[in-house]
Amino acid sequence: MQITSYRFGAISIDGSDYTKDLKIVQGKVIQDWWRQKGHLLQQQDITDVIAAKPHTLVVGTGASGMMKVAPGLQQFLAEKGIRMETLPSELATMRFNELIEMEGLDRVALAIHLTC
Repeated sequence: MQITSYRFGAISIDGSDYTKDLKIVQGKVIQDWWRQKGHLLQQQDITDVIAAKPHTLVVGTGASGMMKVAPGLQQFLAEKGIRMETLPSELATMRFNELIEMEGLDRVALAIHLTC
């Protein structure tokens, strides 16, 4: 699996194009992902990621970084053994590709906001 491109509002993964926020968990694309509170990432928005127990969760916060992480979420994930890296979405796609190359697809998850 590889993210081949990202631009505001769109991402291409293995030749398929997506225009809504998504997650990648254990190599599976979970489409049309939206958070309970829009631009705030909370624990309940990533229960599938937590259950999968990846080594690293890469969070794409949007082109301008508008999506924020709820206070305490990073610490909660760390207690579960999950590292979280939070980056603007373009950088998050590059980091995801880099990490899956190094660690394997089952050890890395992605949660990405495609627009703002």
